[in-house]
Amino acid sequence: MKALVLAGGKGTRLRPLTHTSAKQLVPVANKPVLYYGLEAIRDAGITSVGIIVGDTGPEVRRAVGDGSRFGLEVTYIPQEAPLGLAHCVLIAQDFLADDPFVMYLGDNFLIGGIADQVSAFQAGGYDAQILLTRVAEPQFYGVAELGPAGEIIALEEKPAVPRSDLAIVGVYLFSPVIHQAVRAIEPSDRGELEITDAIQWLIRTGHSVQSHMVSGYWRDTGRLQDMLECNRIVLESVDRDIKGAVDTLSEITGRVVIAPGAVVENSILRGPIVIGADTKISSAYVGPFTSIGEGCVVQNAEIEYSIVLDGSSVDGVSRIAHSLIGRNVEVSRASGPPYTHELMVGDHSRIQVRS
Repeated sequence: MKALVLAGGKGTRLRPLTHTSAKQLVPVANKPVLYYGLEAIRDAGITSVGIIVGDTGPEVRRAVGDGSRFGLEVTYIPQEAPLGLAHCVLIAQDFLADDPFVMYLGDNFLIGGIADQVSAFQAGGYDAQILLTRVAEPQFYGVAELGPAGEIIALEEKPAVPRSDLAIVGVYLFSPVIHQAVRAIEPSDRGELEITDAIQWLIRTGHSVQSHMVSGYWRDTGRLQDMLECNRIVLESVDRDIKGAVDTLSEITGRVVIAPGAVVENSILRGPIVIGADTKISSAYVGPFTSIGEGCVVQNAEIEYSIVLDGSSVDGVSRIAHSLIGRNVEVSRASGPPYTHELMVGDHSRIQVRS
């Protein structure tokens, strides 16, 4: 069995961060989201992986390499434009050949892995298996309608009036017959080959399409609130591990991870949090559910429930919360007249200040 991992796309909902970075490489607990998916694939016993890449392909290639660090053999498959999930299957046919495969969206986050789902698919002999989970707002997702035996009756993409609360998780399992389906369908109104249309073709032509309910935690990490929530979930499970230097004036409470080379001085750290290598925390408060990357500086500041990427600094600011700060960003207190905000903000940014 093989795996097809989708790591292209524009990441429009995480702009401006994704103007210059692949959305699949935004870190959760200081590890890129894409890595969690690759590890889940490996743990399911799959070693041959094709990765669909787009404009951010060079960055993905640098981050994943040949896959050996994950115990995988990786083949990169360029996609000239984001033309739909079914288009990814179409251009990957040479790699996939006649093998069954799992298609994993690289920006999806699924606690508990996919080993059980892969075993169920192989044992059932299905032509397709879709992972589903119950959501509060199904109108924002692809939605499945099931028959009495758990078979898929119909799929709808972001319906105005959903027929169920079962959202389609970004992990699919297919037999080689899916190649017939993706060649048989036409582009949708938005000009893409939709995987839901290909699955509908399988249903219409009498092939077996089964569902598998996801009992663990799942998120599509395309939005800020989803990234922060995934970060919280992962940090809930970390163990205390302090390898960096902490002075006697600092107070460390709870599950705190401090990587080698990091320095903590005269600060309060309340776990669960992760501090990356060579980061300096000075005269600061770092609160729960915060991940700070490598080579950062946080001084005379307060931050909690946030993600700070590599090389950034937060100086003299309080209090920061519910925030995602990109790479090599400077956040500092303005030195001008009182109550003045000095901002240099890129396209598609969002800034919230208290007047």
